[in-house]
Amino acid sequence: MNESLFEASEELKRLEHTIYVTLKYTRTVDVIKNALKKLISVFDLIIHALLKDAQEKKLLTEIPKSPSLKSTLVLQTYPQDKNLLKFITFYAFLRDTLNAKQQAKKEEYRRHVTLIAHLKNKTAQIDIDNLGTCEKIARQFFDYAYGLIEGKKEEDD
Repeated sequence: MNESLFEASEELKRLEHTIYVTLKYTRTVDVIKNALKKLISVFDLIIHALLKDAQEKKLLTEIPKSPSLKSTLVLQTYPQDKNLLKFITFYAFLRDTLNAKQQAKKEEYRRHVTLIAHLKNKTAQIDIDNLGTCEKIARQFFDYAYGLIEGKKEEDD
């Protein structure tokens, strides 16, 4: 397995623990931000794995250091892939949400703790339920990238 994919799978496990255990008991916006950082880290690792694979297949000569350049390069390398476009767009949304200048908290220390990020044209509200959905999307991206790089994924135990 590609080293970046392995790291991404390990980061997915840590993300699940953050969402389903830590956030369940702590219920703070800081934990939501930490989960968003882990989500972005998973996407970064998967994108790097895709670029590394493209480099090994001689589709690329070098891999840039900047995350935004990496995501753009993935879209340029696989221009016909609509699934990758969907995942990269979601990744950009996560980055924008975490880096938003105006952020607010709602119902901290309660079940419906929410991070509110004011983006350019919209407002994003990230809560426990949304993070669960985000984690599922990250897992779908991992499975999709694994299929592109390694072939069909074999089922675990």
